[in-house]
Amino acid sequence: MSSLVLNDRRIIYGVNQLSSIDPILKRLFNGFNIPKLKIETNYFWSLCRSIIYQQISGKAAKTISNRFLALFRSGTNIQPREVLDIDINSLYSVGLSRQKASYMKNIAEAFGNKLINDENFIMMNDEEILKQLTMIKGVGRWTAEMFLIFTLRRSDVFPVTDLGVQKGFQIVYSLDELPTIDHMTEKAEKWKPYRTIVTLYLWYAVEGPFEW
Repeated sequence: MSSLVLNDRRIIYGVNQLSSIDPILKRLFNGFNIPKLKIETNYFWSLCRSIIYQQISGKAAKTISNRFLALFRSGTNIQPREVLDIDINSLYSVGLSRQKASYMKNIAEAFGNKLINDENFIMMNDEEILKQLTMIKGVGRWTAEMFLIFTLRRSDVFPVTDLGVQKGFQIVYSLDELPTIDHMTEKAEKWKPYRTIVTLYLWYAVEGPFEW
């Protein structure tokens, strides 16, 4: 059975539930507007975008994403064949590293060859999707978790290895140093099944509302 999908009403309900559990989270939530997650339809592009966002700032990633899409007449409707056919030097020209450009080609091949059958995602749980996506070279757990959050809008994703999440946790809980993964994981147990909501707000605590 698949996990809960976050819509506007479920996010509001989740915020209220989490606020009743943890007064510190309630103060965090009161500092920002309720997040809105777009409805995504092009899973291929969404995963490519997650690659772009690996290990760089959100602002830089957004710039590269826009340049990348400008290479293709179809824009956000981009298809795997277009990425397979384009010269890799064109991908370098928009700011992609050689490694990330190679990963883009890998994703295009996986989707084009139906190694990734995204039509099944709606019936799959989070771990099943993570396992399938990370079969692609270049798609690690973090990248797949971003896909779960921003594309599938799954409700219970907590990317503990994300530096922004760690910094947000440190800020919100007034810690002297970054929290350990074990500490974060233990603390987040009581946030289930709405850990994605906390994840979004922890990012807000670091850099304010952002566009993915």
